Amino acid sequence: MSKPSLLKSSLVVASMTFLSRILGFVRDVIFARIFAASPEMDAFLIAFKIPNFMRRLFAEGAFNQAFVPTIGETKATEDKEHVKDLIAHVSGTLGGYLLIITAIGMMLAPILVMIFAPGYAFNDENTSQYELTIELLRVTYPYIFFISLVAFAGGILNTYGEFALPAFTPVILNIVLISSALFLAPMMEEPIMALAIGVFIAGLCQLLLQIPFLAKKGLLVRPQWNRQHSGVRKILKLMLPALFGASISQISLLLDIMLASLLVSGSISWLYYSDRLMEFPLGILGVALATVILPALSKDHHSESKVAFSRTLDKALRWAVYLGIPSAIGLFLLSVPIIATLFGSEQFQRNDILMSSYGLMAYSFGLVGFILVKVLLPAYYSRQDTKTPVKIGIISLSVGMFFNLIIVLPWYFSGAVGAHAGLAIATSLSAIINALLLYRGLITSEIYIPQPGWRKVFVQIGVSTSLMIFTLLCLNTSINYWLNLDAWGQVYLLLGWIGIAAFIYLATLWLMGVKLSYFYRKG
Repeated sequence: MSKPSLLKSSLVVASMTFLSRILGFVRDVIFARIFAASPEMDAFLIAFKIPNFMRRLFAEGAFNQAFVPTIGETKATEDKEHVKDLIAHVSGTLGGYLLIITAIGMMLAPILVMIFAPGYAFNDENTSQYELTIELLRVTYPYIFFISLVAFAGGILNTYGEFALPAFTPVILNIVLISSALFLAPMMEEPIMALAIGVFIAGLCQLLLQIPFLAKKGLLVRPQWNRQHSGVRKILKLMLPALFGASISQISLLLDIMLASLLVSGSISWLYYSDRLMEFPLGILGVALATVILPALSKDHHSESKVAFSRTLDKALRWAVYLGIPSAIGLFLLSVPIIATLFGSEQFQRNDILMSSYGLMAYSFGLVGFILVKVLLPAYYSRQDTKTPVKIGIISLSVGMFFNLIIVLPWYFSGAVGAHAGLAIATSLSAIINALLLYRGLITSEIYIPQPGWRKVFVQIGVSTSLMIFTLLCLNTSINYWLNLDAWGQVYLLLGWIGIAAFIYLATLWLMGVKLSYFYRKG
């Protein structure tokens, strides 16, 4: 039975992710218009960022990268009863650990806030903000329990070729948070608490949605605690090094938030809004490709087909550069129009727009690096190599911290505005170095052999992006012109510019011989 094309599977994930990102934009627009870049919004973002960071680190990072290859190997070599046995013991052991982590996290909320937002804890002027963040965190922290089990269920469904539901699940989070902001917040004495309650409810709903689909596959089993189970031990062994290596970019982003808490009020919100916009192409392209190629690469590895392994990874890398490079350029050149159109309001004014646009430009510089890391890591984890990414991750994270010191500190102490953008620059540089080292490791070990035609790929991208850049520079206007437009005028003009730029880029690629048929091929 032949494998589905990389494009077809990626489009399923990408379409669901696109829907989630669109609703995510609606969510952030509502947040910006109701809460703006206020101290209360900064407090919520910290309270949500901590469990969200844990989710990406444990669930979508280390655990998923260790679990998917293991269940894929079991599925390929054993019968369904062995698969169900693995699921039962992993779900019971994982659930037990998650309950412990959740309870500890809620009890140690003051310490967690002190660690992740030191600017709140050690500044007397921020005492109320520190206390509010603790209250919010105790409500949001159980999200790690729910969403980790959601990721576990998603890994099972992905292994069996079901990509749509796991990719659709984040839509629920956005719907619940939008509803909380619009309907629950006005009813509460502390409106921002509505968002924390929304996070809790969303996590529970996302988990409940998985149950009937697992049952339909005959994979809904009773959880069993057993740390000594061979499959559990294997996953734990793979997880320990992957715990750090799988989520280096997330650690970098969290360090940005920590340092931003020491900067002027609003810095956390500015970084959040710019990061959310950067996450749009990263989520649609990088996460979609990573989700699809991990099971595919695992299968290629177990079949001992080096040619198929290289071909699968090569296709993903070409998608990453063909679409990642123009996305990064577009975000950089259109940062002010995008921020102003989506978030501009009486609460989110000119200064907030400018500060957020600085962050977006800085993050766009590393977008391709972020995407390539997402695509390259599965090449290691599919082979159950979790140690190499850790070594590379430590190097890139250290470099990122070094850049934080030499960029952000002089920027901040000079009194110049926009020091938060220095954090984004350092994170971007760290992602680029991470991607380059991961790529170099695959090449030197001959795990990945690039397919012919890469020089032509970069020529095609170079010519197409040059024409796109020229067009956008001719169209772009000042921030004053943009702010004088009404909301619909901004929307129509921005969509028009994006449409023209995309048409020129894709048309130029087509004229230079790029065809989608390459990505539709089986194998």
